[in-house]
Amino acid sequence: MDVKINPSWKNRLEGEFRKEYFHDLTKFVKHEYQLYQCYPSGKDIFSAFDACPWDKLKVVIIGQDPYHGKNQANGLCFSVNKGVPFPPSLVNIFKEIKEDLNQSIPENGDLFRWANQGVLLLNATLTVRENLAGSHQKKGWETFTDNVIKIISNEKENIIFFLWGGFAKGKAKLIDKSKHHILSSGHPSPLSANRGYWFGNKHFSKCNSILRSLGMQEIKW
Repeated sequence: MDVKINPSWKNRLEGEFRKEYFHDLTKFVKHEYQLYQCYPSGKDIFSAFDACPWDKLKVVIIGQDPYHGKNQANGLCFSVNKGVPFPPSLVNIFKEIKEDLNQSIPENGDLFRWANQGVLLLNATLTVRENLAGSHQKKGWETFTDNVIKIISNEKENIIFFLWGGFAKGKAKLIDKSKHHILSSGHPSPLSANRGYWFGNKHFSKCNSILRSLGMQEIKW
């Protein structure tokens, strides 16, 4: 099956694209996009990979579902296109960055600027039907993205994984902790953040501290 994705990832994921589960997933997604409004746009489904080539990969941030509102999802977890109002979780991410790094809130929520520096913004499920959260869960995407995490864990070293909230923390079992770094906390959503499980985690400065210790360039958050 020919999947249009960054060649550096395609070489490593080709085996997944040939498996029966991915064939079934592709049929499901095509059918959904034909019948309903779904997000992100078809060309953006693999944007997280296209924007962060394998050889640049330093950090993995794991989300769950794409945004399901109009014009929000752009293929990167937590990210929205320029001109789109910040969703609540992104508001809290930027608030934590402001406090952690003493920098101003950015003008837009387009996180391609992170991806281009080596941050893979990976949702566990890469598509969703409009206004129906979780509608494309348990159709095969989780199998694919779990295997992506395993491949990164097996073939890379010193990747920094951000696991925010219970769902993302569940992915820790896929990561070899002896050669990678895990930063975990509550989720940035208001429900978690307002209970004290998010703010003050200082993940962004901690990440850059790890990168400095490895002699690698810091992320400009």
